[in-house]
Amino acid sequence: MSLIYQSTRDKNNQVTSSQAILQGLAVDGGLYVPTVIPNIDLDFDFLKNASYQEVAKVILSVFLDDFTEEELSYCIDNAYDKKFDDSLIAPLMKVGEHYNLELFHGNTIAFKDMALSILPYLLTTSAKKEGVENEIVILTATSGDTGKAAMAGFADVPNTQIIVFYPKDGVSEIQKQQMVTQTGDNTHVVAIDGNFDDAQTQVKKMFNDTDLREKMLANNKQFSSANSMNIGRLVPQIVYYVYAYAQLLKNGAIVEGEKVNFSVPTGNFGNILAAYYAKQIGLPINKLICASNENNVLTDFFNTGAYDRNRDFFVTSSPSMDILVSSNLERLVFHATGNNDVETRDLMDKLVQSGKYEISDEMNNNLEDFIAGFASQKQTSDEIATISNKFSYVEDPHTAVANAVYDIYKEGADDKTITVVVSTASPYKFPRVVVEALTSKTSELDDFALVDELEKLSGVKPPAAVKDLKTAPVLHKTVVDVDQMQNEVEKYLKLK
Repeated sequence: MSLIYQSTRDKNNQVTSSQAILQGLAVDGGLYVPTVIPNIDLDFDFLKNASYQEVAKVILSVFLDDFTEEELSYCIDNAYDKKFDDSLIAPLMKVGEHYNLELFHGNTIAFKDMALSILPYLLTTSAKKEGVENEIVILTATSGDTGKAAMAGFADVPNTQIIVFYPKDGVSEIQKQQMVTQTGDNTHVVAIDGNFDDAQTQVKKMFNDTDLREKMLANNKQFSSANSMNIGRLVPQIVYYVYAYAQLLKNGAIVEGEKVNFSVPTGNFGNILAAYYAKQIGLPINKLICASNENNVLTDFFNTGAYDRNRDFFVTSSPSMDILVSSNLERLVFHATGNNDVETRDLMDKLVQSGKYEISDEMNNNLEDFIAGFASQKQTSDEIATISNKFSYVEDPHTAVANAVYDIYKEGADDKTITVVVSTASPYKFPRVVVEALTSKTSELDDFALVDELEKLSGVKPPAAVKDLKTAPVLHKTVVDVDQMQNEVEKYLKLK
């Protein structure tokens, strides 16, 4: 019997994994979650010597069990191939007393590659399984990384279109160039006069617009999502937590059964939620450290039980975390309610209506796996410099946030647990922030000159993904107001 997924807002809305992947977001506005946590044999005698691809097959075969073994092998083997510049796919690096899990060795040098390399294969395989002949339109908002990684995965994939919205002043110059130079006849990139939350809110609204859905179907098209709202994005992220633990075992850092901490830079909450699911299937995890920047709505939530987006929004040096509405938190809230769809829907309605909600003490007690903290921009900059000076290792600002928050936690807690900091992007994606942190000087150089400067400072060659951007032609120049996003979608898709 296949594992069933249900909406967080309607227990009667139940689908298989392939149907959930195709839909992306549930039609009732909820997110799909497994109705039960699947049983899985984490045989570390095997896993500690397994390749990333082999670990992926173990995990995905249980969570996506309506896929055949042949279908999963096709998806995994095509996703995790030579597009990654390290054969380990997600190498674990010792940095002082902790470890960094490097998730930036794919095409777009950010952790989104880990799931978005496989999503196009999962989606097109799901469409074939479900007999879907409509053109699949990937509609997504990005805070900087998802957009490029999704377009790189879906570019020129038959019977798909992809439309990406990003905040025009809310991404790094390198992130912007990666998106606006994206090739592919089926790709469309649009900057908005607004922030990521504005983009994400409008995208959700389009998914839930019945009239638009009917117009799409009348034109033989249907929406799906590349955001971590799609379980096809979320489930593959579980893999690298299991893989990291297996690597710690293999190198003798821990013994089997010993618990570890993961410190995760967190914006939309998908990455750390995957770690939570890894713990639910039996991975020995002690604490999940939820690390935020100055947009610290999640820190306040875990520390007080109140989620309140009614606060100042900051554009920071870690832009992929500049988020005040963390969509994937809905899944965790659902589990904290004891999988109560009615209670979850009520809380999410309050968020829409008033911008805030508060969970009960009983629900809060179900979140004891999590520790939350935040780092200021100065703390982030100081952390980049400190790690470089002490260990000759250069981090991007998001990883530095996770490192700084871990340091704060470690100072205040008597916790000697081996800790893995989840390193979500290459420092070359944010050369200005990193160079200025390392030199303590404000630079007037452009970002591409700063790439060369970072190479001199770090001794690490920049990836081709960055070097090639300098001469790549700009193909996408559209900028729209937030309220014009749907018009842009209808115009691009030529909806009648």
